[in-house]
Amino acid sequence: MAQASGGSPESHDAQLPPPPQPEDEEGQGERLVELHASFRELFTFFCTNATVHGAIRLVCSSQNRLKTASWGLLFLGALGALYWQFGLLFEQYWSYPVIMTVSVHSERKLFPSVTLCDMNPHRPSSVRHHLQALDRFARENIRSLYQFNFSEDGDVPFADDQGPQPAFYLDRSVRLQRLSHPGGQSRVGFRLCNSTGGDCFYRAFSSGVTAAREWYRFHYVSILALLPAAHEDSHQSHGGHFVFSCQFDGRDCQARHFQTFHHPTYGSCYTFNGVWAAQRPGITHGISLVLRTEQQDHLPLLSTEAGIKVMIHERDHTPFLEHQGFSIRPGTETTIGIREDEVRRLGSPYSHCTDGVEDVGGQLLYNASYTLQVSLGPWGGRKGASQGGPRGGHCFYRLYRDLGTHRLPCASRCPRSCRESSYKLSAGTSRWPSSKSADWILAVLGKPGALPLTPLPCPRSNMAKVNIFYQELNYRTVEETPVYSVPELLSAMGSLWSLWFGSSVLSVLELLELLLDAVALTLLLGCRRLCRTRVPDGAATVASHAKPEASPLPTDCRNDVNHLGGPAGLFSHAASGSCGRNLC
Repeated sequence: MAQASGGSPESHDAQLPPPPQPEDEEGQGERLVELHASFRELFTFFCTNATVHGAIRLVCSSQNRLKTASWGLLFLGALGALYWQFGLLFEQYWSYPVIMTVSVHSERKLFPSVTLCDMNPHRPSSVRHHLQALDRFARENIRSLYQFNFSEDGDVPFADDQGPQPAFYLDRSVRLQRLSHPGGQSRVGFRLCNSTGGDCFYRAFSSGVTAAREWYRFHYVSILALLPAAHEDSHQSHGGHFVFSCQFDGRDCQARHFQTFHHPTYGSCYTFNGVWAAQRPGITHGISLVLRTEQQDHLPLLSTEAGIKVMIHERDHTPFLEHQGFSIRPGTETTIGIREDEVRRLGSPYSHCTDGVEDVGGQLLYNASYTLQVSLGPWGGRKGASQGGPRGGHCFYRLYRDLGTHRLPCASRCPRSCRESSYKLSAGTSRWPSSKSADWILAVLGKPGALPLTPLPCPRSNMAKVNIFYQELNYRTVEETPVYSVPELLSAMGSLWSLWFGSSVLSVLELLELLLDAVALTLLLGCRRLCRTRVPDGAATVASHAKPEASPLPTDCRNDVNHLGGPAGLFSHAASGSCGRNLC
């Protein structure tokens, strides 16, 4: 049959079509980026394969337009509600709310500083004659207002001081007087004017005692301003025996454990700054002091109290006894128990606080750690030593009044400290020494080396005993904690996302991938349109007649996008000289 057909088997085999050659392995390799042919295919692929709940209902209900529209509205509504709640969440986060967390700790603590003042303002010898002139002027004012004459022994005799006296002019125009007040109420005070004699400012008080003290204090501080920074030590003038004895945890205190200073109103002051830590709670493990309360250089118009002023405060903090101190009565033993609370603030942006003076924008008057009271110290403590006489006093009291009525922006410029401790005190008193033990205790305290007490009808009134201790070593910490930290913010966002779409972080990445694919597809379609416009019209016509089924893209562009019989194509990373690379 092969011969009849006029050919041989070999020639028949030669006429068969050649077997298909395997394509280049490089062309069949893995593509770099998968791109869809249209946005419809991209959206269909996403809705079919995404893990976001409800997305597949937009595709599977494509034959029912009502269902598709309903699910589309539900999907968009859930998305809108999600981002509305995101907005509320971020609004609350950016308001930086805090909650106060209270915790209790138990550990050894450094004993706080203790400041004690003898409430006996002294008369420095270098300005003693000025103070005597002030006392005479004060008697004149009291006599003219209240027809009261001081006793002749009101002055304490002093030896004549032969040293140089600083120049001082006592302005007698600043005197106590009765001031008219609306409503007919009588008030007592004094008047201060500026350097030109105008803008007069009145310091008026309903209490004559308060008015006399404030008036005397004004002149007294003006006289003390004449003294140099290292003036006479009032502790030496008192014999240095304000503190008779001191013990902490059974050990004697040393002189290096105390710092001394003079307060214009409360006299000689001692601050105990020991470096000991409280080992155990209880009276025997605290500090015990026997103090002298006798008033030698008594200034009756400045100090109207007898006793000891005490304040317990943090280490390296300036004590403001007028605001936070308490008094101890002479002839008593006072026991003071301490409980400590520590406050910790977060600072900016959660709260307005500072850790140092660098955030205040000014220089502090006191060389101590920053506190709000230190920042307001020249006004709140009224320790501004240099008032510049009556004219400076006019400015001082003007500012002091504006501060008290909140007319100055000091609260905003002087923030609170970010970390501070406060002490809760509980006190008890008893008579000390008792009538049976007073003789031998006074004899022991008057031993050689100590200044004997002046015999008085009741010598027990010249001394006092103070015991200060930790009631317990547990201390409470009140700490600011942010309502929303970054992990909690992400957790809240994840909870909302799961509530509305029932998905996770990977679902968010799927949405990100959809966005990137849409951008890439937009660029590719733009590139295809650009390639189409650059092909000559004649070549495009011939190509359309020769291969009507081919893609309208040029040959080099068709090598870039290879449709593999499905909705997706592959952008080859091995194509060379392609239109996409040259034009896109």
